[in-house]
Amino acid sequence: MTGMLRAALVLAMIATPALAKEAVIASKPIIIAHRGASGERPEHTLAAYQLAIEQGADFIEPDLVMTKDGQLVARHENDITSTTDVSRRKEFADRKRTKTIDGVSYTGWFTEDFTLAELKTLRAKERLPLLRRGNTKFDGQFEVPTLREIIALAKAASAKTGRTIGIYPETKHPSYFASIGLPMEALLVAELKAAGWDRADAPVFIQSFEVNNLKALKQLTQVKLIQLMAAEGGPADGAQPSYKAMATPEGLKAIAAYASGVGPQKDMVVAGDGTVSALVADAHAAGLKVHPWTFRAENYFLPSDLRKGINPAGHGDIGAEIARFLAAGVDGLFTDYPYLGVQARDRHSR
Repeated sequence: MTGMLRAALVLAMIATPALAKEAVIASKPIIIAHRGASGERPEHTLAAYQLAIEQGADFIEPDLVMTKDGQLVARHENDITSTTDVSRRKEFADRKRTKTIDGVSYTGWFTEDFTLAELKTLRAKERLPLLRRGNTKFDGQFEVPTLREIIALAKAASAKTGRTIGIYPETKHPSYFASIGLPMEALLVAELKAAGWDRADAPVFIQSFEVNNLKALKQLTQVKLIQLMAAEGGPADGAQPSYKAMATPEGLKAIAAYASGVGPQKDMVVAGDGTVSALVADAHAAGLKVHPWTFRAENYFLPSDLRKGINPAGHGDIGAEIARFLAAGVDGLFTDYPYLGVQARDRHSR
């Protein structure tokens, strides 16, 4: 930016305070409520999403899986054994299956074997009861929500609060679902279109660990797409040999052809010993946003120097961890504790 252009922009902001305010807000890293405020309510419930909104999250994140009758619902996995009371429901005892999904064998109950009406009779429970014992008091209180219900919640909260609450859905196992006759892409886009959210500026990001799923979505929607990456392994659809290769400057340039950003596992950005990688700089050079995952307050998930005490379930200094990533230049982050993410961002932005 030239000195003359920069001066013109500053003058424009001074002349229009509202524009200046919007520019400041837009420059702040976004706080994405990972499965809602899942540190304090059972994940992927309307209660978790509502609390996240109250805590200041900019986006709420539903992991999306399919029902037998072709509906999108929010669950961490299509295996709902550990996130619902299905194992205690005698009427569904014969639905227990062993399946291979993305090359891994699982035994349990799966959303694709239930209609939406059947899933609605189940109740959510805490997935990490040993680390989040306080959340178990909410077991049995909440339904499995649909994508449509989550969109309605975000829209209602936006109208009530006067700030835009977006959604950040992840397509879970899209190749697997397509292989059993339940493709996700067109249905997801249809739901977003029905909500009026099929524009490049819509408050929506769609994320996936797979590649071809995102490339297909690129042909169907203008909504922003995010390529998720793990520290190990590679996309289940086999489109790329490894996430490590995708995180190179060349790999990031290839991602920029179909996505707006990347969502790396946090150790790919800042290692546990505090070493900062080149990923953020390389991604920004390719024109990509960077939204790492996942920031959790429990000692179990924190680097050793930020833990407090020896209890794995005890809370350490998540704020200090988030500060390291903000200093590294990330554009947003996923957290189970949105209010702690907001506090850390606001301290960094002062």
